[in-house]
Parts: sequence; structure tokens; C-alpha cells
Amino acid sequence: MRMHADEIDTSPALVRRLVAAQFPQWADLPIERVESSGTDNAMYRLGEDLAVRLPRIPRTVDYLRREQHWPTVLAPQLPVEVPVPVALGEPGEGFPLPWTVLRWIPGRNPVVGSLDDAEALALDLAEFIQALRKIDPTGGPDQNRGVPLGSPGRDSATREAIAQLHDDIDTTRALSLWERAITLPEWSAGPTWSHGDLSPGNVLIRDGRLSAVIDFGGAGVGDPTVDLVVAWNLLPADARDVFRRALDVDDDTWFRGAAWALSIALIQLPYYRDTNPGLVANSRHVINEVLG
Repeated sequence: MRMHADEIDTSPALVRRLVAAQFPQWADLPIERVESSGTDNAMYRLGEDLAVRLPRIPRTVDYLRREQHWPTVLAPQLPVEVPVPVALGEPGEGFPLPWTVLRWIPGRNPVVGSLDDAEALALDLAEFIQALRKIDPTGGPDQNRGVPLGSPGRDSATREAIAQLHDDIDTTRALSLWERAITLPEWSAGPTWSHGDLSPGNVLIRDGRLSAVIDFGGAGVGDPTVDLVVAWNLLPADARDVFRRALDVDDDTWFRGAAWALSIALIQLPYYRDTNPGLVANSRHVINEVLG
């Protein structure tokens, strides 16, 4: 099902043509669509060891270009696997955008409410965030979500989403929380690297522990508070406290992290209501956790 009005159709047949034309060494490998809640790229498994990612919409090509470069720089400095490209595809076979072949990383997405050891996973996530923040930010791209909550684009989009959800959620409470959050002091420790979309769909686990973080299209440099959203979109309350202590987060930053989680969920819910049930379910979960 399409998630965007300008989404480009893809299929295993298209991927086979692209691979055969540009990377014939892999032309005979089986191709299988990977079901996911990802909104920017369609993904296909290519044989046992590779994956193909194709942008769904033209405006995400910049994110794809980030994925094609920065994980190679970041990977050696991170404690878990990240998807490093092995080949860069070009437009062709009727597909108008660049695309990527990456190593397939084994693992599974964690399921909210069914974590084997939530506190251990919380510590793993905190370790990943700490390692990412320690990487030299010089020359890194701007983090689109590394901006103040009250910046015009984020504030207006959040308020518009709240207005659209008056029949779904407690909009009075949501607006009150949001308006309090945008008055809080901004991040003052200097720009650092952040992932920007730490959600269950971008986290892989093996044996209950964090094994990989994927989808670095939104990674960049700025205020890293947005990476705290994983506390609400994945972790239960007790593990949330473990996560917070491990990162030594002060009250204002923690509240801004909750507001980021709320804002993202509020914007996703009406946009993907009829097209992405997994993302919608997680958005509702986040809203309930934050407002509760």
C-alpha cells in the first residue's frame, strides 16, 4: 500500500532488472520484499547476505545520500552493527532515483511490551547514544530534528497534528504539554551526532540484546535530545528509568525528550492512519505513555 501521494511503485521484478543491469554478479540471487513500517524506503532482501533499499519518494533522496556515506564513517566508532553500503545504484529501468545495496544484518525488531530483558536493552541503547555523541561532529550534516522544539516548522506541524486529532486524543493535555516544552531551556552542551529516529523499526536485537541500529538517513549533527524518544516508543517505565540514569539526563532535557516523542507520534498518526498500521499503533502507544 502506498503511504505517500507521490510514492514510486517498486517490486521484486523492478529490483531484479536494476540489479541485473548494474550489478550482474548478483543477478541470479533470490529477491524478496521485506515487510516493514519504514516510510522513506522500500527494502528487499537480495540473497542471504544483501539488502536493497529504494527511496519511496523523491524528497528522501538526500536521506539516501547520507546513508550511502556516513555509516561508513560512523560504524567503526559504534558498539553495534550499522548498515554499511556495498554498492551504490543509479536511476534506471524506469526507476528515477538512486538506490543502495547493503549488507543484510541479522536480527529482529523488538516488540513493545514483549522485551526479554528491557533493562539490559535500555543500557545497550544508552551505550549506543553515548558512543554516537562522542564522535567528532565536524563536517557532519545538520540533524533535521536537532533543532529547538519551538522552531517554526516543528511547532506548526505539531499544532496542526493536535488539531487534526481532536476526536482521538486528549488534545487539551497534549497542547498544554507541548506549550510547556517549548518554553524550556534549549540544549546548551554543543552539537553532537544523533540518529534522529530511534524507533522499534530501526532497532535490531539478538538474544534480547541490541545488535544493530539501522536507517541512518536522518542521522546528523545538532541537539541530540531527539534520541531520547526510544524511552517512550520502546522501553517500559522501569527500563525507562534505567535508560535515563545511564545517560544522566536532567529534568528539562528529559521533558524535551518526551515532547519530541509526542510530537513525532502526533504528526505520524493522522498522516499514516490508513496506510501504516504498525507505525500508527506505535504512535498511539507513545501518545498514551507521554500523556499518561
